[in-house]
Amino acid sequence: MSTVFPKWSNRLPLQLAIFIVVLGGLLTAGVTYYFTPKYTRVGYAPVQPVPFSHALHTGQLGLDCRYCHVAVEKGPHSTVPASQTCMNCHSVIKKDSPLLAPVRASFESGDPVPWVKIHQAPDFVYFNHSVHLARGVSCVECHGNITTTELGETMAQRQPLSMSFCLDCHRDPASRIRDPKDVFNLNSSRLAAQGKADEAAKLVQHWKVKPPQSCSGCHR
Repeated sequence: MSTVFPKWSNRLPLQLAIFIVVLGGLLTAGVTYYFTPKYTRVGYAPVQPVPFSHALHTGQLGLDCRYCHVAVEKGPHSTVPASQTCMNCHSVIKKDSPLLAPVRASFESGDPVPWVKIHQAPDFVYFNHSVHLARGVSCVECHGNITTTELGETMAQRQPLSMSFCLDCHRDPASRIRDPKDVFNLNSSRLAAQGKADEAAKLVQHWKVKPPQSCSGCHR
């Protein structure tokens, strides 16, 4: 039998076991590192039924975020505008544009415009827009400055919105907040960037902003 199976073949089962363990470890590490929102979600920009430009509406025309997202400072969700909101202007402006055909159809039928959702937190995660805005966390922190042409022409996910992303902010909120009156001014600067770190720290202390003390702070 020794002429059929050389001596080194006795080590083959052990070598195969080591190879499988190493390969499994590499695959696990790769999936853990790369199958995260930073790599799988950032840059996600689906084709929408209407090529809405935030750069035009918010940047050039100066529309306030709250004109379309009416509930964003009153409740947990940033609502998508109804076609009636769009038609307030577009019943007169570019009323026959073929690009706006889905909006006109929605307005006439009462069915919502079939927007494709971009920013999607897991169902078990609780996030309240109004609480963050009231504490000086601007839209820019999560959505980027969409008044610029580079970001605003096509809405895309700019931040991973992962647990680590949220915790980074909660661990050092003073470095990220703005004066609450500037949260909807997307070209405003953080207080810390204005040399007002002490003021930011006092606001954080006054608001008693601190990281959630248990998993249930974010996970419901």
